[in-house]
Amino acid sequence: MAKVCEICGKGKISGNIVTFSNRHIKRSWKPNVQKVRVIVDGTPKRMNVCTRCLRSKRVERAI
Repeated sequence: MAKVCEICGKGKISGNIVTFSNRHIKRSWKPNVQKVRVIVDGTPKRMNVCTRCLRSKRVERAI
């Protein structure tokens, strides 16, 4: 499953872990993406949606 939200486009970002001795180690942060059934144009459809979009009601869940 791709870790990309199909609503807002939020995806994986990368950066560094910085230790006390100031060594930099690459790491990545992934969004909390859930595969849910949402209503699109009146019909239910499975989509990968981040929890921020679910919480802010940017999509309507199909029950």
